[in-house]
Amino acid sequence: MIAPALTPASVPALCLLNPHAANGRCAALAAPLREALSQVPLVLPENVAAARQRLLALPKGSRVIVAGGDGTVHQLLPALVARRLQLALLPSGTGNDLARALGLARMDWRQALALAQHAPASAMDLGEVTTPGHDTQLFMSSLTAGFDAAIAGRARAAPAWLRGQPRYLWATLAEIARLRRYPLRVEADGRLLHDGPVLFASSLNTPSYGSGMPVAPGARIDDGELQLLRAGAFGRAGALAMMPLLLTGRHLRHTKVALSSFRMLRLSGPEPLPLAVDGEPLPAAADISVRVLPQALDVVH
Repeated sequence: MIAPALTPASVPALCLLNPHAANGRCAALAAPLREALSQVPLVLPENVAAARQRLLALPKGSRVIVAGGDGTVHQLLPALVARRLQLALLPSGTGNDLARALGLARMDWRQALALAQHAPASAMDLGEVTTPGHDTQLFMSSLTAGFDAAIAGRARAAPAWLRGQPRYLWATLAEIARLRRYPLRVEADGRLLHDGPVLFASSLNTPSYGSGMPVAPGARIDDGELQLLRAGAFGRAGALAMMPLLLTGRHLRHTKVALSSFRMLRLSGPEPLPLAVDGEPLPAAADISVRVLPQALDVVH
């Protein structure tokens, strides 16, 4: 069980809705939420900067309802952490892997709203990634590095009618067609885990990524650790054959796949790796540092 946060459940100070989440479908929640939350301001920010400013103006420890998906929460993390705000999520995105970890993914918006208004908050871990020449980034679900990060970038360009896992499967098949392997040195908590080609080496805080793929079944969001999922030098046929295993959680039986826990991680190689945090692309980098931030975010569930 996640340890309860010190701040008790409180009346939400704000409901922030991302009208662009789920390819614009989240906007349909605006009217019913405005009716259901007559005493709570409903804000549809024009951009990320405006959303963060609204959050930064709130008293520390305030509860904020956020209607959106993983990408929405990811963009708000700096402000949520800076003001130690309580995040009450209404899952309304494409991936929703944080919602899965919180047990919210199968709820409709009315059930999630009831929890958002009345359930207590608990502390969860976050991840932090640092690359040379770029700002440090927080993530609450995943940092993908290599093949799966390239998939995340391609998924953003998928046809609008594709949602959830079909969107990622479409992107996966496209990436397999141009498959690359990356020479990489992997060091975790001072130990050398790997030095050679990989398909990907990704860090998980939640048990799933890519819209529900159960890739790190033992991951917990409150254990003070992250999980490193590493796949070796697969060819096209091997990568294609691995996809059903990833989708069903049987990939850890494969001799070229490894899962291990860590607190500090360094990935380094001679060429830049594609990167993505919580499904949002980052600039490629050849030197990547990752660490866990224990109990950094309060969440309602």
